[in-house]
Amino acid sequence: MKRSNLKGTGVNVILLGIVSFLNDMSSEMIIPILPMFISALGGTLFVMGVIGGFQDSISSILKVLSGYWSDRVGKRKVFVLSGYLTSASFKLLLSFSSLWQHILLFASFERVGKGLRTAPRDAIIADSLPEAHGKGFGIHRALDTAGAIIGSVMVLILLLLFAFHLEQIAEQISFYQSVIFIAAIISFCSVLPLHFVKESRKRPMKERHGLQISIRMLPAQLKIFIMVATLFGLANFTYMFFILKAERSFAAVMPVKESIALTLMLYIFFNIFYAAFAIPFGTLSDSIGRRKVLTMGYFMFALTCLGFAFADSIYSFAILFPLYGIVYAMVDGNQRAFVADLSTADLRATALGTFHTMIGIISLPASIIAGALGMITPALTFIFGACVSSIAGLLFVALRNRFL
Repeated sequence: MKRSNLKGTGVNVILLGIVSFLNDMSSEMIIPILPMFISALGGTLFVMGVIGGFQDSISSILKVLSGYWSDRVGKRKVFVLSGYLTSASFKLLLSFSSLWQHILLFASFERVGKGLRTAPRDAIIADSLPEAHGKGFGIHRALDTAGAIIGSVMVLILLLLFAFHLEQIAEQISFYQSVIFIAAIISFCSVLPLHFVKESRKRPMKERHGLQISIRMLPAQLKIFIMVATLFGLANFTYMFFILKAERSFAAVMPVKESIALTLMLYIFFNIFYAAFAIPFGTLSDSIGRRKVLTMGYFMFALTCLGFAFADSIYSFAILFPLYGIVYAMVDGNQRAFVADLSTADLRATALGTFHTMIGIISLPASIIAGALGMITPALTFIFGACVSSIAGLLFVALRNRFL
């Protein structure tokens, strides 16, 4: 391969990383305050589970369709662009929410944009670094998460500088709405680097039997991995429960503003550790194998959930949030890279779309179950996650010969 070609594909990964950096800066201004925003508008833990589940699941059918149609027409970039613009538009609408039902609607449709862009974008990354998927996805996730760090830091700065009084619910709601509005403007700016992304010319996939046959034609190893990853997805309920567990623990012993600030600081630690370990674990998986890294990640997630189940002090949360970040660094990018490894080039976007769809579908029952258990006692939510994640890890170990 010519050096110029290597340079061009590297630029694609960096440009998509910059887009994700800006978009995640926007999203992560919203993510750490969203569970508190829902709570301020009267949402219960069960409501939070429903909203978190729909956030991940409503986009599931679009993920497989966008991946399939991207393969079918031989184009990626148009799906990526429309996805980012859709997300930005619904973030803007989200800033005007005054009922938790508004959040359910706008936050869910914001994820439609994620469904449109994710599989085609991941396919561009995989095509750009065909011999180093772990490194490519690791670089992308690192830039993505670096934006998340900046976004959550921005929320903390806005909180400390401009939120003088947050003891009243109306004051909290006004602050959350203002932050989300600023985040929406940044999200619209994030699409600008996409203009410079150069997608390689792809031959359109021939239509013979349709989408269902194409999914059935995925390699057997890939189907097995998607089954294991879907089981892990049942354990990997919405992040909102982790955020709210910490914030409510702090709110019981300190003023509202201080409890929110401390929770945001811990969330920043989560993202710092995620960003710091994304590339190392991606590179490690390139050398020792994805399955080994993912198996360790599944078991570490179980350990993290057990910690959250019984945590009640700042010291325990100060350990658990970084551990949560390390787990995501081990699992998130490497699951995508493993799908790319196990798929064929002409069905790569379809394979990634199928993977994301299965994870999205299972996210709804995962978060609803977690919310229902949390209404009984919050510890049950995390015990559930620990048990199911352990089963997924054991299943990966039992099926290891299938991936040799």
